[in-house]
Amino acid sequence: MNWINVIFLLIIIFLLMFLYTFIERYWIQIKHYKIKMRKKSFAGFKIVFLSDIHHSKIVTKRYIKNIVEKVNELKPDIIILGGDYVSSELKYVGPVFDELKRLNASKGVYGVLGNHDIYVSKDKVLTAMKNANIKPLDNQSYWINHLNDHIKLGGVSDFLYDKPDISNTISDVSSDDFVILVSHNPDYIEEIKNYPIDLMLSGHTHGGQVTIFGMYAPYIPSNYHQKFRSGLKTINEIKLIITNGVGVVGLPIRFFARPQIVMIELKN
Repeated sequence: MNWINVIFLLIIIFLLMFLYTFIERYWIQIKHYKIKMRKKSFAGFKIVFLSDIHHSKIVTKRYIKNIVEKVNELKPDIIILGGDYVSSELKYVGPVFDELKRLNASKGVYGVLGNHDIYVSKDKVLTAMKNANIKPLDNQSYWINHLNDHIKLGGVSDFLYDKPDISNTISDVSSDDFVILVSHNPDYIEEIKNYPIDLMLSGHTHGGQVTIFGMYAPYIPSNYHQKFRSGLKTINEIKLIITNGVGVVGLPIRFFARPQIVMIELKN
């Protein structure tokens, strides 16, 4: 093979990789996790976690409709939303929640706001969320009852643009309770050492969105960089799941950071 053929082959490879970045953003992964807990009544309980939709001109309503259908097909007991429903324009708030109101879970749909939502309009996003029958989790919490037992689900406001307050989540829990905390930004876990949280769910990082073959991301919106890029971590004895999210922001591409719908099954 002469050098002209080598250059031609490299150009073909580069073009294929370039085209793939536009394709991967639609290649949705159902990411499964099994989380151990002590409450036998909740064995098999299914939680779907969905984050970073970023409705905009590059994340269309048709794409969001497809996401909603995929989530509902999983038949979750509860659906949790991790924020950033829109990217930067108020006009997308209504349409995204027109689709999200079709989410269906036997124990309800809950969600926090992300930094982009607060930037666009915290009040209007919260109103649209409530109108879509999504229970707000920002600095709030709920007991989720199932059979003869319960778990605690709480959330905090965005770590960057608001004032997260965990007190509502932990004020009435005991050592026997299983506690889930939702924080759009995973960095918040470093602020809650020695708190009675079993599982924390976050988004925000997009898995880097564009990575070097899934091993390293040149840019991650976290003070802890690669540490909080994606996946299951254990920080201060708390299980932390960071999703890649389903939308994109900035460039309409992903590379080895596939969009994710997270399915969590609780087990004994």
